[in-house]
Amino acid sequence: MTPFIRLHPADDVLIARAQLVGGTQVEHITVRGLIPPGHKVATRALAAGEPVRRYNQIIGFASRPIAPGEHVHTHNLDMGPDKGDFARDYAIGADVKPPAPLREATFMGIKRADGRVATRNYIGILSSVNCSATAARAIADHFSRQTNPSALQDFPNIDGVVALTHGTGCGMDTEGMGMQILERTLAGYATHANFAGVVVVGLGCEANQINAWLAHSVLKEGDNFRVFNIQDSGGTRKTVEKGIALVREMLPRANDVQREPCSAAHITIGLQCGGSDGYSGISANPALGAAVDLLVAHGGTAILSETPEIYGAEHLLTRRAVRPDIAEKLIARIKWWEHYTEINGGEMNNNPSPGNKAGGLTTILEKSLGAVAKGGTSNLEAVYEYADPVNTHGFVYMDTPGYDPVSATGQVAGGANVICFTTGRGSAYGCAPSPSLKLATNSALWQRQEEDMDINCGEIIDGGVSVQDMGQRIFEQVLATASGRQSKSEQHGYGQNEFVPWQVGAVM
Repeated sequence: MTPFIRLHPADDVLIARAQLVGGTQVEHITVRGLIPPGHKVATRALAAGEPVRRYNQIIGFASRPIAPGEHVHTHNLDMGPDKGDFARDYAIGADVKPPAPLREATFMGIKRADGRVATRNYIGILSSVNCSATAARAIADHFSRQTNPSALQDFPNIDGVVALTHGTGCGMDTEGMGMQILERTLAGYATHANFAGVVVVGLGCEANQINAWLAHSVLKEGDNFRVFNIQDSGGTRKTVEKGIALVREMLPRANDVQREPCSAAHITIGLQCGGSDGYSGISANPALGAAVDLLVAHGGTAILSETPEIYGAEHLLTRRAVRPDIAEKLIARIKWWEHYTEINGGEMNNNPSPGNKAGGLTTILEKSLGAVAKGGTSNLEAVYEYADPVNTHGFVYMDTPGYDPVSATGQVAGGANVICFTTGRGSAYGCAPSPSLKLATNSALWQRQEEDMDINCGEIIDGGVSVQDMGQRIFEQVLATASGRQSKSEQHGYGQNEFVPWQVGAVM
């Protein structure tokens, strides 16, 4: 096994499979100095200002002359004087493929009365505003299997009662984009198939008025969907008591379910990557992409997101758009983000994070090219705004921030019933009510943090398994998880604190 990885014959860099020391011979080039694992080494002399390629795509420009065998990173590679504003060939629809014959696979799902299929069976307590968060949590805590084991002992088919609270809901324009996003997000969770019942708790005087939200979201109260607020209930204690009583009424109905064989077409995966490293775009991300292609071939849906982290690689998606308007919508969201970051005194090129850089990623272009690999090679069927209901099967895109909890919250609001999350640095994450699978990009992480990781994609780097075989393994684990097998993050109790709706606009 070679000590490096070449991703494309035209690349200007190789990726260190393990730490390389000075004097090591790499493709007849002598390594100059220490190259950490996952980092890049130059294969040829590069002049200052010259583009540098990885995946046969530009990842930045040499900020000074680079010698063959030299470490290529932040000290000699950047976005260039134009901050990456170079021409990208959108070639809309150029890579669209004819649809493949549908394949059949099943998982053990929970069929709802309206035909939707769940992968979990929770009761949710939502807060309309931060002011009702404490009461909402107290209601859910009463049913905690850790602190009150007897509360759910007669209801074995219920996965739990979870409180999903947030830090907004007031101090905002009642007609603005921020309120619209919050309303969509809460509506998506209130109607999520993985919730057998939902209780919404408000304060009473907040900007996010429950009655207005119900009207805008076309929602109505029923046996398994109840709303009320603290001020009308007479205070915190009475609110908690009322919430507990409402949940108790729902428990017998929520427990009256059983898992049965369901088509994999009912699975919607939210694709996430966090704590990425130099191996992310080589192992876990393309392996997840292979699993996405398998899911799509079985009629399922996968949602790629994190617009600031596909920036500079969006042309790889527009080429797969089945219609021009889909590609144009994605490009419009990129332009919106450029404007949004500019008016907030930032720029799209403030990525990668310090942890990403320590793992070998240098520019947002390099990070984005690896992140897009999570989407496989299937046609792009639709582009959605944050928390919009995803009603198209196949590979789709949702505009979200790159911050993982915010991004995944939008995906789950859109209907994702499983999350697949790749990481090279060791992110810890869960996302109730949808289970989250963690995919390690390298074996060192797997060995260090195996209790948090579900799959070791580092076997690809080690040379023991192909990307396609790992994709098959991921797909099979998705089916098992959708059938009820707990993920590592579920075992640790992750999921309630990670509900983070996207806050847009002025806090007033």
